Amino acid sequence: MTTPPALFLSGWGFGRGPLEAVLEESHWRCLDLPGCGADASAVLPDHFTAAVEALLARLPPVCALGGWSLGGMLALAAAQAAPERFSQLLLVAATPSFIQREGWTLGRPPEELRAFREKIRQEGAGLLPRFTASFCRGDAAPQTAQWLLQNAAPMSQAALDAGLIWLEEADLRANLSRVTCPVTLIHGENDPLIPAEAARWLAGGLPRARLSLIPEKAHAPFAPDASARARFLREWPRP
Repeated sequence: MTTPPALFLSGWGFGRGPLEAVLEESHWRCLDLPGCGADASAVLPDHFTAAVEALLARLPPVCALGGWSLGGMLALAAAQAAPERFSQLLLVAATPSFIQREGWTLGRPPEELRAFREKIRQEGAGLLPRFTASFCRGDAAPQTAQWLLQNAAPMSQAALDAGLIWLEEADLRANLSRVTCPVTLIHGENDPLIPAEAARWLAGGLPRARLSLIPEKAHAPFAPDASARARFLREWPRP
């Protein structure tokens, strides 16, 4: 029996670089977000639902799928839309809703995200160092932010803006029961951007979920030193 391919989506703003550096010896292959990076020849989706549709169109009939942060949200949404196509999910630093909504307090204030979008329109990728430093607060390795930026693959201004629109629109709290494949969630215990409690909530709503909280790590639990990567990859499932 052929093992389904294992594909992993990058996060917003960084491209495939950081995860490729970690997964180069694994069976997982990194993918850019829809319309970004190596997929830049495709139409950049304007809305989150269109991004999910574009992702499903790119994927093989059956695969293992994972993602970091926004990539994890897209992976989860794809599995909700077409559960029969996924042998397993791997969600790193993911959440069902990035922003706060009625009945959901574990997200960022909507006005904060809108203000950040405006800053991105003004400064573009020049804002990434400050953003990276903010979500690495609480990480035991002081060089994490620098490592992420050194390994990042540039994203276009349009891709940066589109990704923030997707984050504002995505609300994946409903239909979690449709995801019937095994799901592994890996989350930094000290994540200041997406709190660990959001991952706990998500794990509680998925039928076959396993949550691993990594101590002393923040929003990028895979970076940057060898011991952190080894600890991270111990939780990483084989396809």
